[in-house]
Amino acid sequence: MAEALLRRRLELAGLGTEVKVRSAGVLDTGRPAAWQAFDALAARGLSLEAHRSNRLTPQLMAATDLILGMAREHVRAAVVAAPEAWPRTYTLKELVRRGGAVGPRPRAQPLEEWLDRVGAGRRRGELAGDSPDDDIADPVGSDPEVFEALAEELDDLLAGLVRLVWGVT
Repeated sequence: MAEALLRRRLELAGLGTEVKVRSAGVLDTGRPAAWQAFDALAARGLSLEAHRSNRLTPQLMAATDLILGMAREHVRAAVVAAPEAWPRTYTLKELVRRGGAVGPRPRAQPLEEWLDRVGAGRRRGELAGDSPDDDIADPVGSDPEVFEALAEELDDLLAGLVRLVWGVT
């Protein structure tokens, strides 16, 4: 869901060809999205018809400027697989929260430098805690209304992400 919503946000901002977005996870590969996700995004004019799950690999992470997980468990798995990815790996909520405190990235500033500012004082040990503040709840197995609410939450967070990272709304 986040991939499709982010692609649309970037296209609306005129960055659809400039920024590449790819979805990958820590579980099975080749699976379609849940039917509730299909419905939640169809209501927003988006299709998940072509979506199939992909596994997050160290090779993919090495070629990626920014890695976003929906929950700390995803960030933990990514950092265990590729420890060097830590400075550019966040949950979506954490990056929007920390980025909001630092302020939007100036267009001329390299993303890596902005992420260094955003990550100042950040500790890997925070990923092992049990606070769900930076996690987005997994809706799998939930009612369609939960997926609708998640689509709304993701879209709001992604609007903040696009504003902070690329300076557009």
